[in-house]
Amino acid sequence: MIKNHEFRKFEIEFVKKERVDIEKNFSLMEALHHEAVTLGVLPPKNPPDGIEVDLKIAKAVNSV
Repeated sequence: MIKNHEFRKFEIEFVKKERVDIEKNFSLMEALHHEAVTLGVLPPKNPPDGIEVDLKIAKAVNSV
């Protein structure tokens, strides 16, 4: 997808060097969840709403 080969090479090297910080990732997820609850996005008022769209997307993605 990336056309610039130098940037692609840099990206591959960066990903190889980057270490996963589980504690940082969980902290980030907790903060995002807290923000979603504060904004009223979570929990959904009616969970089945929009399931038809989700099913169509899943069907399209899985058929590729």
